[in-house]
Amino acid sequence: MNAIRILATQPWVERLGMALLHFLWEGTIIVAVYAAARKWAARTLGSNGRYILACAALAAMAVAPMMTWLLLPTPSPDSVAVTFTAPMSTARTEPARVISLWLAPDTDRALLAAFLSWVVACWLTGAAAFSLRLLGGWIFAERLRFTAVRPVSAEWQATFNRLKTRISVSRPVRLLVSGIAKAPAAIGCLRPIVLVPAGALAGLPAAQVEALLLHELAHIRRHDYLLNILQSVVEAIFFYHPGVWWISRHMRTERELCCDDIAVSTTGDALTYARALAELDLARFIQPSLMAANGGSVADRIARLLGQSSTACRVSSRSAIEPALILLGMGAWIVFAQTSVRPQFEVASIKPSVSQRIMNVRPLPGRLTADANLQILVQYAYGVEPFQVVGVPNSLASNRYQIDAKAGDTANRDQMFLMLQSLLEDRFQLKTHRDTKELPVFALVPNKGGLKLPAPKEGSCVDSAVDAPAEWTGAGRMTPPGQGQPTTGRCGSVVVYFETAGARMKGGKIAMPELVRALSKALGRTVIDQTGFTGLFDLQLDFVPDDATPSMPPPPPNSAMSDAAGVSIMQALQQQLGLRIQSTKGPVQVIVVDRAEAPSVN
Repeated sequence: MNAIRILATQPWVERLGMALLHFLWEGTIIVAVYAAARKWAARTLGSNGRYILACAALAAMAVAPMMTWLLLPTPSPDSVAVTFTAPMSTARTEPARVISLWLAPDTDRALLAAFLSWVVACWLTGAAAFSLRLLGGWIFAERLRFTAVRPVSAEWQATFNRLKTRISVSRPVRLLVSGIAKAPAAIGCLRPIVLVPAGALAGLPAAQVEALLLHELAHIRRHDYLLNILQSVVEAIFFYHPGVWWISRHMRTERELCCDDIAVSTTGDALTYARALAELDLARFIQPSLMAANGGSVADRIARLLGQSSTACRVSSRSAIEPALILLGMGAWIVFAQTSVRPQFEVASIKPSVSQRIMNVRPLPGRLTADANLQILVQYAYGVEPFQVVGVPNSLASNRYQIDAKAGDTANRDQMFLMLQSLLEDRFQLKTHRDTKELPVFALVPNKGGLKLPAPKEGSCVDSAVDAPAEWTGAGRMTPPGQGQPTTGRCGSVVVYFETAGARMKGGKIAMPELVRALSKALGRTVIDQTGFTGLFDLQLDFVPDDATPSMPPPPPNSAMSDAAGVSIMQALQQQLGLRIQSTKGPVQVIVVDRAEAPSVN
């Protein structure tokens, strides 16, 4: 109550309260005009025209209260304070000012001041709550840029660059694989990125993924992320008017339809794009509201792509048409998506392995080979780290299997891992689901002395995957010193191996997400990149495994490394790279194994 009395003494409170109240009828008029214009031009305006109309209406909603504020007279501070604190029976010393609302001119000014104070207090509380919600969404979106992300394969990066050219996006845009994002998303205004879920590139046909990437690139070309932030600010400030939310919902719906149109016009295949939307929807890849690509019923969008008139449908009762659209979306998935058979190996051999060498999974031209347990096979098939796979039966985690599978000459790396998923489901009877848990993580930050990342040098890596050595998968004993340790790894990748004095982490022309991925394996915990470094660099990190690297395999027996005196990985990061590890908590996406059996051997 004291806060209300304090507000009542402020000269701006009455003026703001009146502007907020006037906006109730002003906004209603704007909504009525917008609804009439939308209905009148429904058949002539396309999705882009309807989107512009909705933007204009929401802009009018934002401008109207500000104009009202400017037109309202400024009350005297002394008059406001006295009339509120004086008893209600106190005689007036000046005529009451006429208020252009439903209040009569002779209404007691103390009651008016108290009422407006409550209006402003409630508005401030609501606006603060919605602003915090908006800020939290923005922080979450920014964290997605650096949390559990890694670069895509060279093949997908080349495809992404080609799609940028086709859709006329000249701005630099990064394509990253995210272990947290549930659906493809475009994030950022000045430095935009496109995130794809960890299993999306291997879980959907290439044509469908390309259509989804074109949709996200369309958001970037149209600057939708910035417009969505401005739209959310209007929602937070004028949260109390239902018309704001109604128009804003139309904006988000039409924004998605505009990008759908761009994606379909670029690919020329509406059916493929509809199938991609249906698969994502039924897989419950829900898009967070803070992303640029959000809004509109997926069933509505699928219906529109299949030739149904969603505008005509919305004229009918919403409660009657929504179930029909949902059923239509499910029917589209049943009819079309089920015809898209997950790719499989032409022939595959699985045998028990007694090898003591490093576990590995290697996609090669035309074939995939592996010598690993089920934990490692699931890790590679679904594009996650070892600590992100939980629930593997102990018997299958302790047994190793040799796999030699023929994939065909045209199969790329992502398609092979999709084939590996099919193989595991067929031969191991594997059943999994994804989950997100709040777990301890590490944050990688610059050290006090600054970064010490060497610039890339020619010859520090090779471009061919065939010539690159097998990578340590995060389990099993590493190669002893002097026995096949790599000298030159694949460009953009980090390899870990033993030297006589300790372990070495090495890579050429790598990006920070790749170092984060390698550190996550070594430390057995998700590492979040908070360095802000976006360039490429050469890596050589020498250290001795200890308790800080619980997932690092033990040194070879009777090796010189057992008695080696060297720095830990934490000290090596600070001294050699100018980086530092901090403990924190964050969301970690995991693959939960619901069922698995010993495979049929051939």
